Amino acid sequence: MRAVVQNDKSRTLRRLALGGGAAALAAAARRWGLDQVPLTPPPPPAVKPRITARDGFEVDHQEDWNLPPVFTTIPTRQKVVFLTIDDGAEKDPRFLAMMHELKIPYTAFLSDYLVRDDYAYFRRMRSYGNTLNNHTLHHPYLPGLSYEEQKDEICGMQAVMKKQFGKAPTVFRPPYGNYNQDTLVAAKECGIKYAPIWNEEVFVDHWEYREDDKRLRRGDIVLTHFRGRDDWDGTMVDDMRRFLNKVTREGYAVARLEDYL
Repeated sequence: MRAVVQNDKSRTLRRLALGGGAAALAAAARRWGLDQVPLTPPPPPAVKPRITARDGFEVDHQEDWNLPPVFTTIPTRQKVVFLTIDDGAEKDPRFLAMMHELKIPYTAFLSDYLVRDDYAYFRRMRSYGNTLNNHTLHHPYLPGLSYEEQKDEICGMQAVMKKQFGKAPTVFRPPYGNYNQDTLVAAKECGIKYAPIWNEEVFVDHWEYREDDKRLRRGDIVLTHFRGRDDWDGTMVDDMRRFLNKVTREGYAVARLEDYL
């Protein structure tokens, strides 16, 4: 009898915990002005999808040199998209609070010249479970540099990431989405395995699309930037409100990119 009572009590506590979590998310959605509560992503796939370079985005010797693939979408049947945020210029504490309260995962691609004045901000971001990745030291146009210069930009940022955040990442985004064979060879030499770019970009007042039909797809990688009123007619909170309202309205959850790599 005691075991039955204990099991009933455990189930009740689980139901209360789940209900409390849903209530907290609903309250957070209202507090941040969202139209709906963001959808919860499914569990990460037990078997990771095979990631290859997008057609037309390969470089010479992409396969036989096993170079990091450049891709814009994760192959998945799950109705998820992935949020990635570049550079690190704006350090809005309200953005951190919003995303933490709403439990929205995202990946930051950092350039040292923009983050070095406040590494602590990004340590806090990482402490909330978000991933920090490589976006070079100075955000140059990489194809205009020599191989050694590109390697210095990428490996140099790897060293900064390891020193400041405890780990050198295996994921790298070339600035502006521009790269050549030297970029990917250098990235591989620096310990990089993946070079995702994006299929859509969200701004505080509009979206931009890579595909002609201008719609989201399962597994799409979405780009935005660490920007605020100095650059936009709004804040990062406004930007995230636009992003979350659209993806939720269209039935997408936001998943963690690294869970699929």
